[in-house]
Formats: sequence, C-alpha cells, structure tokens
Amino acid sequence: MPVRYAPSQLPALTPDDIFLALRDCFDPEVKLNLVDLGLIYNVAIEPDPHSAPAFPRQRVRVIMTLTTPQCPASGLIFEQVSNRLAGIPDISKVEVDLVWEPKWTPHRISQAGRKQLGI
Repeated sequence: MPVRYAPSQLPALTPDDIFLALRDCFDPEVKLNLVDLGLIYNVAIEPDPHSAPAFPRQRVRVIMTLTTPQCPASGLIFEQVSNRLAGIPDISKVEVDLVWEPKWTPHRISQAGRKQLGI
C-alpha cells in the first residue's frame, strides 16, 4: 500500500529531483537534454517563507550556462527550464541564473550524452 502524506509532511524536493526534471529539457540544436549536455551546473533549493504552512513550497535556483554566448536558442532553453520546473506543484518560484564561468566545453557532456551523440 502506498504511503500517504499530509501536505505538511511531504518529503522536500532534492537536487536530484530537479536534475531529473531538467532531463526533459533539450538543446534544440544538439538534441540532447541539458543535464547530459553539461549545461546545468548547480541547483539550489530553499523553503519559501511565504508559502502556507499547510502546503509548504520551495524556491529553486538553477545555475547554468550555454554552449556559446551567441546561442540562438537561449530564449527557448531558458523558457523550457522555467516552464518545466514551474509545473512541479512543490515549487513556488524558479530563478535561472546564466553564468559563463566555468566555460562550457564538450568535456562536460556526460557518458550517457556521449553515447547518445555517438562520440
């Protein structure tokens, strides 16, 4: 029988939950998810002090980069990240921070990503 939680007892989101959700977001030019492509550097999760005690929610900050500063799909990529995480009921706010350091290189592509790309 599945475990049932009251809203205030729901397990908190973990960074792994966020990374898993972000695997649904793809670079439209490379056709590889952003996590395996190595564009997601970090996620930070904190309780939202403004959420109702009966339904605690969390704020999520994603720190990411792009393959190049001139990436023509940057707007689409940011929109995918924001929309995917906004669809998770436990998240009240999503903040996406773009960083250029450390610089992205193909070495950041995961083994699974390399296999999918055939490299």
